[in-house]
Amino acid sequence: MITSYYVFIILGFLAVVMLSEGVLLAWNSYRGPKARSIAKRLRVLSAGAPMEQEHKSIIKTRLLSTSPVLESVLLSIPRIHVLDRLLVQAGIDMTVASFLLASIGFYGVGVAALVLAGVPTALAAASAAPLVFLPLVYAMNQRTRRIKKIEEQLPDALDLIGRALRAGHAFQGAFHMVADEAPAPVCEEFKTAFDEINFGVSVQEALMNMATRVPSTDLRYFVIAVMIQRDTGGNLAELLDNISRLMRDRMKLLGTVRVLAAEGKLSAWILSLLPFALALAMTIINPGFLNILFTDPLGQRLLLGAGVLMLTGIIWLWRLTKIRV
Repeated sequence: MITSYYVFIILGFLAVVMLSEGVLLAWNSYRGPKARSIAKRLRVLSAGAPMEQEHKSIIKTRLLSTSPVLESVLLSIPRIHVLDRLLVQAGIDMTVASFLLASIGFYGVGVAALVLAGVPTALAAASAAPLVFLPLVYAMNQRTRRIKKIEEQLPDALDLIGRALRAGHAFQGAFHMVADEAPAPVCEEFKTAFDEINFGVSVQEALMNMATRVPSTDLRYFVIAVMIQRDTGGNLAELLDNISRLMRDRMKLLGTVRVLAAEGKLSAWILSLLPFALALAMTIINPGFLNILFTDPLGQRLLLGAGVLMLTGIIWLWRLTKIRV
């Protein structure tokens, strides 16, 4: 009796250990760091330019969602891959399904907060509509910052490729060196291009995909120069040195232009915010002074006309102070 009891305890212990090990292995296979890294690389590859059919079969897996049903629904939405490309360009490690769920979640939280504050349901649903676009605004802002950082790091990356070519490394090997030694986020893009070449994508197509993922003028200069050099020949290391020097000179000129345009941008901010600041100050000093503008029909027409003129002036000011180099 005692022996059977101990045997039962040992078998139960082994069963629990094996069950725990099985759950851990299943988790690592589908949700572990390695599986997530592979899924992320596949999503990044899928965000490049359109590729041949045999390459599409490699990168299509779990492109938009981990759920096959939800992915089929998302694939039926026109131009849904533009949103996926935006997430990759912004460096946001999310699927399109998760991003859309986050947008709906922001909207639901906003509606719930307004309803709890006493706002009618219909008005709360209409007022919270802008919250849906908060993740989109965040993604666009992150994309702008990431592309700007890549442009700042790109000259050093080209210098590294040039030194690697002079040392006798192949062009693909130089890409691998940039992927290993360059700082983020420029190393991520070169690593993706290197992975594409290893998957069987041609060098020209991998470069075009990188230019699609990073809509930067400087990077397009690099891609076009390399593609022309591979067709016509020449000293690629010297060509990359000239391109990196051109990029540094362009960034220096852009910094000078930003300094010179800073005064104009400050004036644009002051002139854009001044009417609203004056209206707020007048409302605080005399709360009923501006009520006639909202109650009288003539005041409403004056407000509409003033709003149109102010919007036109703001757009004109910002176009004057935005100088492209």
